[in-house]
Amino acid sequence: MVNTAASVPTTILHIPHDATVIPPDVRPDIVLTDAELAAELHAMTDAYTAELFDPPVPVIRCVYPVSRLVVDPERFADDDAEPMVARGMGVIYTRTSRGQPLRAAPDAATRAELLARFYWLHHTALTAATDQVLAAHGRCRILDCHSFAASALPYELDQSPTRPDICLGTDAFHTPAALYDQAHALFAAAGFTVARDRPFAGTLVPEPHYQQTRAVESLMIELNRGLYLNATDGTRSAGFSTLKQTLDGILRILASTAT
Repeated sequence: MVNTAASVPTTILHIPHDATVIPPDVRPDIVLTDAELAAELHAMTDAYTAELFDPPVPVIRCVYPVSRLVVDPERFADDDAEPMVARGMGVIYTRTSRGQPLRAAPDAATRAELLARFYWLHHTALTAATDQVLAAHGRCRILDCHSFAASALPYELDQSPTRPDICLGTDAFHTPAALYDQAHALFAAAGFTVARDRPFAGTLVPEPHYQQTRAVESLMIELNRGLYLNATDGTRSAGFSTLKQTLDGILRILASTAT
């Protein structure tokens, strides 16, 4: 089947932190016990975001297949450009969310292999999807899909005890005011409290287009996990289905207005 411009969706949903997979050959490098690793995955995984950000409308979804504890696709590959390196949480984490040792810093060869195997493979696919949308429509909208802990984790820069229901992350170059305003209005109308770039800021854009291609729009959508998870065991709470239904409607509108 040949894709025509009309058959190519206008919107990409990027879902980078949903997976809990630790490849067997990577596990020995992580110094945590199995119980400690399970707790860290519980803290750091954007649980169920691949399920929540799956609207019944045509979109392209780029879902990262392994845990961010392996390699984080949302960090800059160059440690000199990545501020979270100071917390031991650059593209390859060496510290946990509580600042404890996670693994030793990999040597240059191992680092390059990990980046090639996970980071660059994922970003190549995301860039290819972006280029496909641009070729078909002249514009591309990326929604960077996340969740965040109801209470700040120790590694987080924003330690405010008051957290919104929804965080919308923006980029001065890639987030048009109209896109932010529309998303803010939709979430607010649904009864959510909404904050801009708090507790997390920014939004992902494929490197070849970053600060280069204004036709690539991007907005990060972060869901407070208190809306849909039971805090004790990380299972779906009673609010899960309602949030999913509401989010489906909002994503339908954001995808339909991308061109």
